[in-house]
Amino acid sequence: MSTPRRPAAGRRPPRPGARSTARATSRTATPVRPVAGRPKRAPGIPRRSLLTPRAAVLTLLCLGLLASAALPLREYIAQRQDIAALEQQQSEARERIAALEAERERLEDPAYVAAEARRRLHFVLPGETAYVVLAPEEVDAPATPAKSKQAPWYSQVWGSVEQADRPAPSPAP
Repeated sequence: MSTPRRPAAGRRPPRPGARSTARATSRTATPVRPVAGRPKRAPGIPRRSLLTPRAAVLTLLCLGLLASAALPLREYIAQRQDIAALEQQQSEARERIAALEAERERLEDPAYVAAEARRRLHFVLPGETAYVVLAPEEVDAPATPAKSKQAPWYSQVWGSVEQADRPAPSPAP
């Protein structure tokens, strides 16, 4: 009587459809090509999820760090823009100050003040005679040229022919 063999202790029984590990020595071995891609899973094994708990925690941690860095980054950018605007205002104020200082130096010169008083206010020194020249009033030209009341040339010629045909009036005695 033959009894079915039991596997040795510590070894698992072979799966159905699995090849035995013993090879025939008489055959020549052909090299096995590695198959590209994922190995095929057995039909009874459930599909493994792509998102493991470790990956989920890592993703949440990265999103939390990104969210916590967004507000300070936005504030930093806003402050840099404010600083740039203030520096622009400061440079404009410096230019305005330089222009005002140059005008103050001009106004401290007595010759410049006298020339401006003559030009703007028509001041004269004692003993001088002031002359003010007024610009002539401009005549507004008509918007449209006036039409001449003369008849065309051919009418004038015909009128002279008719006038020649009439006798001249006699002089009054």
